[in-house]
Amino acid sequence: MASLPLRLFNDTFGQYLRWRVPRIDRTRRSPDEFQDRWMDYLLIHARHTSFGESHKLKDVRTYEQFREQVPIRDYDGHVDYINRMLSGERNVLWPGLVHWFSKSSGTSSDRSKYIPVTGENLRKNHIRGGWDAMSLYYHQYPTAGMFSRKNLIMGGSIQERRPSGAKIGDISGIMLANFPSVGRPFYTPSFDTMLMRDYEKKLEAVARESMVEDVGMVGGVPNWTMLLMRRILELTGAANMREVWPNFELFTHGGISFAPYREQFEKLIGPDSINYQEIYNASEGYFGLRDDLTRDDMLLLIDNGVFYEFLPQDQWNVDHPQAIPLAEVEVGVTYGVVVTTNAGLWRYNLGDTIKFTSIRPFRFHITGRTKQFINTFGEEIMVHNTDQALAMTCSALDCTVTEYTVAPVFITTPGERGAHEWCVEFGRAPRNLSAFAKTLDQHLQTVNGDYAAKRRSDLVLTEVMVNAVVPGTFHRWMKQRGKLGGQAKVPRLSSSRTYIDEILQTGQVSQRHEPSISIFSNGRP
Repeated sequence: MASLPLRLFNDTFGQYLRWRVPRIDRTRRSPDEFQDRWMDYLLIHARHTSFGESHKLKDVRTYEQFREQVPIRDYDGHVDYINRMLSGERNVLWPGLVHWFSKSSGTSSDRSKYIPVTGENLRKNHIRGGWDAMSLYYHQYPTAGMFSRKNLIMGGSIQERRPSGAKIGDISGIMLANFPSVGRPFYTPSFDTMLMRDYEKKLEAVARESMVEDVGMVGGVPNWTMLLMRRILELTGAANMREVWPNFELFTHGGISFAPYREQFEKLIGPDSINYQEIYNASEGYFGLRDDLTRDDMLLLIDNGVFYEFLPQDQWNVDHPQAIPLAEVEVGVTYGVVVTTNAGLWRYNLGDTIKFTSIRPFRFHITGRTKQFINTFGEEIMVHNTDQALAMTCSALDCTVTEYTVAPVFITTPGERGAHEWCVEFGRAPRNLSAFAKTLDQHLQTVNGDYAAKRRSDLVLTEVMVNAVVPGTFHRWMKQRGKLGGQAKVPRLSSSRTYIDEILQTGQVSQRHEPSISIFSNGRP
């Protein structure tokens, strides 16, 4: 049990956090007002930067003018400006000199991205988003004890780039490095340990330091957090994490879908459920969080230094995409996300896709990536489809999956049929891989009508192919790609076979299921 001084501090701080909730309520009631304010603010502050002058931002007065003056760009459209900032040039995308850059994990690309993190963006977006998450949690759970115990964040590392002195790291590492000293006693392990660059050594050090602490909250990407908890159980000999951390009450997660991992988490934790809070915190900004833990969707953060726009699906892969503002989105439609931020990103195409579940307040689900989908045969499979079907299959067959990736099998000769090929690493394997493949295929048809239509009578697509790989295969593959780390994510879907072929060529396949009616000689390693 926490000491009396700690309990008093926690109660006082919890009251302060709850006082922040009315500000969030105002954004839920008046989203248009806040978005208009941020567009004006961003335009005014950047008009004398290199970007502002070249795009004549001082002349922009309306959203229509903004849309006409500034084209939508992805990272490649910003990279020349960012390289100037990395070299120490001032007033490029945002006023002043930028000292921090977030190194994106680059899920869909082997090339790292360096996202500017201005001082204002750090304070009014990333850190504010973290406080918003805690405020809403304390609002729902007034007896929460985050500040009477230890909190653990699976963060990244920091490195200095010379000669400019710019500092580069995962956004979680940047937030840790700028964390106020008054809050550091409430975190474990030491900040020196958390900022270690060798991720495998860091994982071991974090496990040894945190296993002796009274941890109440853990935050991180689900798959890497599971590795940490399993290592702690090995070191302690405990049956579950409840024996190690009896006051563990909250897991804050993001980066990838939690659905395939939830059952594994609950078994690792042990008796008595904990709370789960999903957040949408990318290198480019803190955009959303689960404000109501009785729901499964997230609230879009309207007052955090971001002006939002959205791309309908028919605009994802065109040369000059046309976006719509937040006020025009509809429930149930999948959009790509475009942001203008106080980090100096201008109409930046994030590459993420979301689907709104409500408007006013604007709540949503993350559905995937604009570059991570399979539509080779008109089936329009998105990541949320495969995550959902996989979770349903694991529940039905009492198995668990730690990682997976999917790619198409192409048709190259008449008479052949296409298919989707899966590489799956099981935590607890199914009794029969063929039964797993058949059940997975049925659930995919249930959650995606386009896939079901292409599967009808095996005319276009046959049943899924499944390769079961030995434990640790994805970890080794990510390490070979230089993608180890708490923010690194396995690409789930790809329209090419690059990722899946690399994994299959490692020779780590332990079992394989192929539909008996198929003639697959193409597109295979």
